[in-house]
Amino acid sequence: MTQQFVRPQHLCMALFCLVLAPFLGVSQYTDVINSNRPGRSVSAYAVGRNVVQAEMGLFYEQRDHALLNTESDMWGTDLSLRYGLLFERLELKYEVSFLDQNVLFNNFDIEAQRRDLSRNRLGLKFLVYDPYKNPERNKPNLYSWRANNKFQLKNLLPAVSVYAGANFVLGDNPFYVGDPTMSPRGMISTQSRVTPRSVLITNVAYDRIGTEDPELNYVISLSHAFRNPKWSVFVEHQGIQSNRYSDLLLRGGIAHLLSEDLQVDMNMGASLKNTPSRIFMNIGGSYRFDFHKDKLVPIKDQKADENGGAIKKTSLKNKKRNKNTGRGAEDIDLGPSKKQLRKLKKAEKKKKERNGEIEF
Repeated sequence: MTQQFVRPQHLCMALFCLVLAPFLGVSQYTDVINSNRPGRSVSAYAVGRNVVQAEMGLFYEQRDHALLNTESDMWGTDLSLRYGLLFERLELKYEVSFLDQNVLFNNFDIEAQRRDLSRNRLGLKFLVYDPYKNPERNKPNLYSWRANNKFQLKNLLPAVSVYAGANFVLGDNPFYVGDPTMSPRGMISTQSRVTPRSVLITNVAYDRIGTEDPELNYVISLSHAFRNPKWSVFVEHQGIQSNRYSDLLLRGGIAHLLSEDLQVDMNMGASLKNTPSRIFMNIGGSYRFDFHKDKLVPIKDQKADENGGAIKKTSLKNKKRNKNTGRGAEDIDLGPSKKQLRKLKKAEKKKKERNGEIEF
């Protein structure tokens, strides 16, 4: 049975078509860094045009195989470079991991070492659909805190992005014996904001297409931000299926935002099987070089209806504010504050004392 490999020129053509896809519009840029770390899941959103982001970590893993009777210690580092290319929805991404593995074959009392790149790939990610593009969908309910914070089915409607790229094997890599120099990779990512502080991400990837051991990989990740938004936690499940290696993994961790452009993180995880059993941990961080600049839109090209309607002649005139209507929410009856309630209760008590009433 002959194998058919995807030609490099076909992959380049697919990537070129992806770049020229006519999906322009909504901005992906945010004022605060948005990192894919500390998990393995990939966000549906891009970093934003002209933003360069580096995400790096150091990891240690102990991997034992019950059937082969092997034990191994693994050290390594991984790096991901992301760049907002051409427009807001498109991202160029390079990923590389270096792995140093010492393997002990207990049956033969032999120790071996493998050292090379365990991941080396380049690709493009493009946001196809964003449910939050419509500003009307994002308006908060000014009358109900619960309505803004409870779970709603419409929140499960995800943003969707597609990824196309390639893996590169250089030289005699002991981790990918017999693989071609280049093999394609494709992925679909979805992202849903389950609640204002919880995000659900799913990835489905088909990797090393055209090789003897193609790999199907999926990730389901749920992250949650605390009341102090600088801290967040996540839990993640990953499934891997191929002829070379199959596994089910669980991991969890925490991230802390040190500044708008710098995040540090830590995660730990383990496998759900013993062929092999895996226990691993990873520490790292992400840093953003922000060269983003918003495009200036001429007034004649701006759409007034999408920005609150046309400007009225009297809109710039000063308006008298009623001091008793609340704190900056003049159009909403917020009711008396706690301080006002105490004053009302005190005044009512004095009135009863003057009238000779006894309060029990």
